[in-house]
Parts: sequence; C-alpha cells; structure tokens
Amino acid sequence: MKSMECIPVSKWDIGCQKKLLIAGPCSAESPEQLLTTAKELKNSGAHVLRAGIWKPRTRPGFFEGVGEKGLKWLKDAGNEAGMSVATEVAKPQHVELCLKNDIDVLWIGARTTVDPFAVSAIAEPLKGVDIPVMVKNPVNPDIDLWLGALERVSNAGIKKIAAIHRGFSTYRKSSYRNPPLWRIPVELRRRVSSLPIICDPSHLAGACELIQTVAQTAIDLLFDGLMIEVHPNPTAALSDRNQQLTPAQYLTLMNSLVWKNTRSSNMEFNQRLTAFRNEIDQIDYKIIDLLALRLNIVEQIATLKNKNDITTLQPNRFRELLRKRLDYGNGQHLSENFVRQIIELIHEEALMHQERCEIQDLNSTCIS
Repeated sequence: MKSMECIPVSKWDIGCQKKLLIAGPCSAESPEQLLTTAKELKNSGAHVLRAGIWKPRTRPGFFEGVGEKGLKWLKDAGNEAGMSVATEVAKPQHVELCLKNDIDVLWIGARTTVDPFAVSAIAEPLKGVDIPVMVKNPVNPDIDLWLGALERVSNAGIKKIAAIHRGFSTYRKSSYRNPPLWRIPVELRRRVSSLPIICDPSHLAGACELIQTVAQTAIDLLFDGLMIEVHPNPTAALSDRNQQLTPAQYLTLMNSLVWKNTRSSNMEFNQRLTAFRNEIDQIDYKIIDLLALRLNIVEQIATLKNKNDITTLQPNRFRELLRKRLDYGNGQHLSENFVRQIIELIHEEALMHQERCEIQDLNSTCIS
C-alpha cells in the first residue's frame, strides 16, 4: 500500500496560517443558534465553524440531529461570519449531501472509524473530490484501526487529510470522559510524520473545567490544531451541554494558551538540554538491561515450574507484587496509574515468556 501524502493544514485554503482552530456547537439546533455562534466566534481566531448535523447517540430517544436542513443553516452562518464550515459524516449519503451544500470540511466520527466497511463506503463518493477530511480515533484504543481508516480515505484520493484525537473509552475510572492515552497519537505521528493531528479537548475532557489543561497538553505535544465545542447557551444545549464553552469562555481559553517554540537559539539552554538527554539515554539503557535480567530469571522460574507441574499464572503472587510496587511507587511520587501500567505490562511479557520457555522445554524433552 502506498504511503499517505498529507497536505499540511496551513495549505487547506480555509484561512489558517499555522494551527487549525475549529469551533462551534456540538449540534446544529437552529439557524439563530448557528448564526449567533458564528458572529461571536468571528474575531476569536477560529478558522472553521463546526456543528453536528447527524448525531449518533448511544441510546435511542435522544436528540439525533436536525438532518439535511441544518447544512444550509451551517453554510449560511459560515458565510455571514466569513468562516469555513465542517460537519461529521457517517454514511455515503451524508457525504453527497455535504458536497451538494458546499460544506468545506468533513470528519468521520469515532463510532464510524471502528467499522472498516463504513469507512470504505464513506470514501467511495469522495473519489475525485478535493476536500479536507478528518478522521477521529476509534472509541477503543487501537492505533491500527485508526490508521486503517485514514488509509482508506487516502486511497480514495484525498490529500487534505488529518487525524482527530478525541480520547478513548477504557474500563478504568478516569476524571476524563475519554482518557487521552497520549502515547497513541504520538505513535501515530511517529508512523506517519506528515499527518496533521488535531485534538478535540471537548470530547476528551467531557467537562468545561478540564478543557484548558487538555488543550495546553495537546499544544505542548505539537498537535496541529484544536477542535472545541462552543455554544451560545450551553445549559440549554440539546447534546453534550457539560463540555461546551460559551463564546466568551472560548476567547478566554484561546488567550490563556501558551504556544511554545520547538527550538531555541540560547546556547546555554541547548547545552543543558543535551546533558539531560544524555542522562536519560543512559538510564533508558540501564532499564532495558534490567528488564533483560528480569526475563532471564523468569526463564529459570519457568523451567522450575515446569519440572514441578506448577501453573504459569500465580494470581496471589501477582496481587501481592502489584500492591508492593504501587506502595513503593507512591513513595517515589509516581502516579499509581503509571506504575500499574508498567507492572502489568512487565507481568504480561513475563507470562508470555514463561509460556514460550515451557513449550521449548516440552519440545526438547520430546526430541530427546
């Protein structure tokens, strides 16, 4: 498969010079609501007015969007404010209606990204069309599924393509609606370095008071833009009212964000940074050496267990080990979640290592 050829967001012909700023209500509710929002966002720095026209909901009986008529409302509001407009598409018919109504930017939602058949169907009417298309991460933390959806859109001939990070559903309790798991978009950037990645702090946070922290983190991680939900009266919103800012709050947010440099001409800074990075390099090599030593001991344990017909998994031992490591990590001022993830990952690798060793011992016994 050919690699994606991604055009930077600054060349999408939608008014953005460097970082792409998208703002607007979760859902289009009325012409007046969109027009009010657009006018108030006009001087906020936002480049694109967003609004959901079709709203996939977890359960029936909730507001599912105004449908096709909302496309005209959205486009009219954008024209009035001199802004491009964007909306979500979940079916080929949605794409066709958006193209018919001259919508400027499309995005594929998290619930659609999980279904390769749906993404392929959406990509079909995009063939031969020059329009920016953004793809949100799937609801589950699966980078290959996300990358596959992006590739399907790219294979349709779309060059103005971007990923949107809106967080992931996990089984662990979190202060966020959809925990960020920042390592996944960072890995996506590593795999496709030219791919623009936008952050959606609203869906990730799920609460207005957390949006600033998420947005600043995204900026510090060199995301290419932000998509933030803005509503003239969030308490009366028909969907996701807890995560929508007022236009005034949005302006305050934009003024509070710090857009940092990626490089410095300060010689002393660069020398100190290089020294710190060299220390980190050496520590990383030591960690790898210790992990290799640990797995060597695991091999010996596997052989010992195999000779004595003892099971690989020892639940009580792991519970006690995890408890002690969490307590120790807390004493080192490390977050419980961080230590837990590391220990669980090491334990998983140890179990697989023991299984491989036991199979090798069995095969050698059979051969002899």
